[in-house]
Amino acid sequence: MKLLFFGTKSYDRKSFEQELKDYPSIKVDFTETNLTPMTAALARGYDAVCAFVNADISAMTLEVLRGLGVGLVLMRCAGFDAVNVDFAKSLGMRVTRVPAYSPEAIAEHAMGLALTANRRIHKGYNRVRENNFSLAGLVGETLHGKTAGIVGTGRIGAALCRICKGFGMTVLGADLYPNQALVDVEHVVDEYVEYDELYRRADLISLHAFLNEDSYHMINDETIAQMKDGVIFVNTGRGGLVDTEALIRGILSGKIGAAGLDVYEEENPNVYQDRAGEVIDSPTARLCSFPNVVLTSHQAFFTHEALSQIARVTLDNALAFENGTDFVERSVVC
Repeated sequence: MKLLFFGTKSYDRKSFEQELKDYPSIKVDFTETNLTPMTAALARGYDAVCAFVNADISAMTLEVLRGLGVGLVLMRCAGFDAVNVDFAKSLGMRVTRVPAYSPEAIAEHAMGLALTANRRIHKGYNRVRENNFSLAGLVGETLHGKTAGIVGTGRIGAALCRICKGFGMTVLGADLYPNQALVDVEHVVDEYVEYDELYRRADLISLHAFLNEDSYHMINDETIAQMKDGVIFVNTGRGGLVDTEALIRGILSGKIGAAGLDVYEEENPNVYQDRAGEVIDSPTARLCSFPNVVLTSHQAFFTHEALSQIARVTLDNALAFENGTDFVERSVVC
């Protein structure tokens, strides 16, 4: 089994090589080049490719891969919106993902973003480094006793519900498929409500929904207008869930009092790239200029435990493909 690993970073290589000793039949070659229609030809002679959320696995990419004999696309992430799944299926290719590599890591990062943006921790840190000990402009809100609204209560959303409940918050959930056990058994969700009601009642809103045609730009001018003045807003889901220009308008108007973002619409050219020497004129750059906004570069998952789990599930799926056995549960896309 020969696997070409696209978009390699040092931590990817380290985590996969640590696990490869348990998979002697799988040979992995690593390239820093990302997977696109132009680079797919590098996979000549390989049985499978491994890619991340910022790859371009369009119909053209898949067509090249299939023509080279590649039969498996291993996404080392939970999302698969970078893949033209229907076209892959039509070509007889298999696509897998890692459905839940560390829900707690992402939930913890979401709360970290909320706390940092709300209490202006990033601004305070930078001031003290410059011997400025003023507190002007750093006041935030106490979360204890407030209401958290969790949009999407799958494994990640559920983990954040538990964290918010530990903070002494009332927790509202909104989900097309409510997990009633979070209410009746764990008692970490006080009640499930419709999305509009959650927007109206929550002091902290965190997004953990899937991105599809129905959820695209679910946060827009209309939904932001329904929110409380000064709401704390967090997105560690997908950038496309939020209309960035509407978010900026909400911040400027004061409707959104603090925002913590690990994902954003235009992230693909930026994710995991060092662009420090460039002048970037974009909505993202504008968001970075606001003192009540904190952005990170799609790093919510980034813990040692998560990297190990990603490697093991990905390699388990590669082994299953080689042996013709079942893939890891819930990991098969097509």
